[in-house]
Amino acid sequence: ALSDVLADIGMPILVAGFLISTALRVAQGSATVALITAAGLVQPAVQAAGYQGIQLSAIVIAVASGSVMLSHVNDSGFWLVGRFFNMDIKTTFKTWTAMQTLVGLVGFALSGIIFWLA
Repeated sequence: ALSDVLADIGMPILVAGFLISTALRVAQGSATVALITAAGLVQPAVQAAGYQGIQLSAIVIAVASGSVMLSHVNDSGFWLVGRFFNMDIKTTFKTWTAMQTLVGLVGFALSGIIFWLA
């Protein structure tokens, strides 16, 4: 069903996996749950498209990159880092959230480059 929707709107699986993973991360906070759930949701579309090898690896990296995006107060890692370094919430947003988002964006950009070069 999701693979049909993605095909109908013309969204590349790489982008869809990243966005689904990011949305799940923001909604519920866990990178692990976001990664596993998004992978399960895009798997039928990936299988139907027949991606293998390097392109498949790039999709995995894109989904994983989305799972680390936009860490905030519903993420246990946000509180762990903030408390460990004795930072208030505002400072944790400025450092941890910004860094996690940068890691996610760089990972997504690299996965896109790898995907299109493969």
